[in-house]
Amino acid sequence: MPNDEKNPLRRLSLDELRLRTSAKWRTYPPDVLPLWIAEMDVPVAEPVARALVDAVALGDTGYPVGTGYAEALDAFARQRWGWDGVVAERTAIVPDVMLGVVEMLKLVTGPGDAVVVSPPVYPPFFPFVENMGRRVLEAPLGDGHRLAPAALEAAFRRAVAGGRRAAYLLCSPHNPTGTVHTAQELAALAELANHYGVRVVADEIHAPLVPPGTRFVPFLSVPGAGGAFSLMSASKAWHLAGLKAALAVVGPAATDDLARLPYEVSHGPGHLGIIAHTAALREGGEWLDAVLTGLDENRRLLAELLARHLPDVRYTPPEGTYLAWLDCRALGLGDDPAAVFLERGRVALIGGTGFGTGGAGHVRLNLATSPEVITEAVRRMAAALDRG
Repeated sequence: MPNDEKNPLRRLSLDELRLRTSAKWRTYPPDVLPLWIAEMDVPVAEPVARALVDAVALGDTGYPVGTGYAEALDAFARQRWGWDGVVAERTAIVPDVMLGVVEMLKLVTGPGDAVVVSPPVYPPFFPFVENMGRRVLEAPLGDGHRLAPAALEAAFRRAVAGGRRAAYLLCSPHNPTGTVHTAQELAALAELANHYGVRVVADEIHAPLVPPGTRFVPFLSVPGAGGAFSLMSASKAWHLAGLKAALAVVGPAATDDLARLPYEVSHGPGHLGIIAHTAALREGGEWLDAVLTGLDENRRLLAELLARHLPDVRYTPPEGTYLAWLDCRALGLGDDPAAVFLERGRVALIGGTGFGTGGAGHVRLNLATSPEVITEAVRRMAAALDRG
C-alpha cells in the first residue's frame, strides 16, 4: 500500500491496522476485511496527538471544566458553515452523541411518548429510544433518500394524538444514505414540527464530513428551529470514538429546557476526550480537508468498481459522511446480503435490516479506508457471488 503523506487514508498498511484492538479490528477473524463499523483507517491527526501527549506529560488527567470545547466548535462552525449559533451559554457537555440524544429526549418527552425517525436510519436510534420507554414511529425517507413531508406529517399527527408530547430525531447528514439535507428541506421540517408541537433533536455527528461543493446546514440555523436541540462531536470526522465527548447545543427557545439537564450528565465525558475534540476543531482543519479529498476519491472509486464488477448493485455516491449505502436486492441474496458477503467473501459490512423500513436487501460500507482496501473488498464481494 502506498504511503501518501497528503492523504491520511493511505498512511497505514493493513498489517499496521490489524495491530489495533478496537471493535473494527477485533470483532472478526484476521482474514476478514472490516468495512462495517464507523472507525477510520487513519492515524490520529498530529494536533490531536500532540495535545494528548502534552496533557499526559503534564499529568493533566483530572476532571474537565470550562467552555473551551464549545468555543472551539463555535469557531469551527463560523468558519465552515457560516453559522454563529454555538453560544457557550446554550451548550452542555455530554458523554457522547447518542447519550446526549437520550438526555435531550428526556427533557421534552415522557414515558410512552413517541419519537419519530426517518428510516433507513442509524440502527441505535431504535433501541436507545425504546430503552428509555418511548415509542418509535417511522416516517420513511422518500425518493432519492430525501425527507418526505407527507410521511413526516402523518407520523407527527399520530405522535401527538391525544395531546401527547412528541419528538423527531433527525439524522443530519443522514446515516446510512449520506444525504445532506438542504436548507429548504430543514426549514420545511421545522415548520411542520412547530405546527404539530413536535420537538426536534438533531444528531449532527457527521456534520464536518461534507466535502466542498455540498453545503451542510445546521438545523438550528434554519427559520423556526429556535426550540430545537443539536448533538455535535468531533469523533467521527477525526477518528476519536474512543475519546468520548460531545456537545448539546440548543436554540434560544430551548434554553430553559437545557437548564433542567441533570448536573451529573456532564460527568460522563473524560478530560482527555474534551482535550482531543477541542484540538481537532481548533487545529485539525488541514488534516480534515485531506481526509475529505481522500473520501471524495473513494466515493468515485467505489462507483467505478461496482459498475465494473457488481453492475446490479445500485449505489449513489453519498453527499456527505464516509458511508456508502448499497442496494443489493437485484443480486438475489435475500434480506441480509451482508451475511453472504461475510461468509463467502470474507468482507464485513453492516446489513440493512437493522436500519428500519427500507433497509432489507441493503448493506452499509465504510469508505474511510484506503483505495486498495476498497478495491479488494469489491473484488471479494464479486467473487462471493460466483461461490453461491
